[in-house]
Amino acid sequence: MSSRHGLSIRAANGGDVDGLVELLRTGGEAVARDRLAARLSVLQDQPGAVLIADEWGPPSGLVAVHWHSVLTADLMVGCISTLLVDPERRRNGIARLLLKAASQAARSAGCGEVLLHAPAGAEDLRAFCLATGFAETGAVFSRSLRKRG
Repeated sequence: MSSRHGLSIRAANGGDVDGLVELLRTGGEAVARDRLAARLSVLQDQPGAVLIADEWGPPSGLVAVHWHSVLTADLMVGCISTLLVDPERRRNGIARLLLKAASQAARSAGCGEVLLHAPAGAEDLRAFCLATGFAETGAVFSRSLRKRG
């Protein structure tokens, strides 16, 4: 997609799974390789994009954006469910490039806006969102659809 000083933003593929497992681990999300491979495969069959920041080695960043129609807007809405940069690579513009690529993909798909889910306590992500033009529009509530046991 885009390139800057040896960094490119491209679609994730099955060959990226090991690097993505490690990247997610650095972000505090432990996922087994086979589960992540299955999730990536499912996401690739749905409307959206899973993009990585690729340098020389494992991915240094990841963004997942999905889009769908809603009753309250004429245009589709893009939802960023994951935005993560390797802690050792932060403050280098990688998140901004990933956000730009995700926004461009959503815009090309016909979206009129993009939402970003920032988990509670992710103050660095909240600050990034505010610095890149996002506005706080309310809280996100979550409810499990499965019994916990």
